[in-house]
Amino acid sequence: MSRTDATPFDEALREYLGRHGLARRIRQAGVVNDWPDLVGTELARVTTPESVDARGTLWVRVSSSAWQQELQLMTPTILRELAARGRRISNIRWIAGTGSPPRWIAPRPSPRQQA
Repeated sequence: MSRTDATPFDEALREYLGRHGLARRIRQAGVVNDWPDLVGTELARVTTPESVDARGTLWVRVSSSAWQQELQLMTPTILRELAARGRRISNIRWIAGTGSPPRWIAPRPSPRQQA
């Protein structure tokens, strides 16, 4: 839908989200859903984005400590790529292992919980 086709509700919602900084947060959180398209299939196979916090830090679980080290070196490049695609993330924290997320990361609801 183009801006000229927007309904008054669309315009009001867009204005509200922008005024309260939520549009930026929604774009940041979209990185979690769009991760495979943003980083490619190879990195998506060994990583699982967990969340984006209020400061814009993206928390990503990594399959191994070796990948964690590699991705820490790649962080500046990944951040530039995300920014080039309109996804402003301030930092990425790589979490090695497949266990439960650290307690400061809110778990994503399972598909059953969303229904």
